[in-house]
Amino acid sequence: MGTLKIKLGFLLMPFMMVSFYHCSSTKMLRNHAPFEIDEVYYQESNSGTNVYISIKSNPNNIILDSIYFKGKQAKLEQENNLFVGRFTSNIIQKQDIIMSNEPYAEYGNKIPKLPEKSTFALKDNECVVSYKEDNSIKYFKIKNVIQK
Repeated sequence: MGTLKIKLGFLLMPFMMVSFYHCSSTKMLRNHAPFEIDEVYYQESNSGTNVYISIKSNPNNIILDSIYFKGKQAKLEQENNLFVGRFTSNIIQKQDIIMSNEPYAEYGNKIPKLPEKSTFALKDNECVVSYKEDNSIKYFKIKNVIQK
């Protein structure tokens, strides 16, 4: 009977460890920002898409880190009370590929990168912003991002 308990304990221990590990890695998504946002919009150009987040008031001086928009992620740059996320277009990042009937001539070709799976399920007019607070990364969602 005692050995059965020990064996059962060894079988359940990895399951419990994996289940607790998964809980700690989930991303907590808030619906409201911890500061007052003035305006959020994006502009598309030949070089890519820029997302602008204008802050009205930020009493806790929270610094925004990254933005997730339309399946992509970008670091946010701060310009006074304006944060900008710059997403470059894939058209500009075209790679040269060597095509030859000799296999060794194609040795320098790089494998094309597949698009990364988005961390968040978002609509086309939604974005998620990450920021650091109390030594942890937190997230909030912004809805109704308009195009200008």
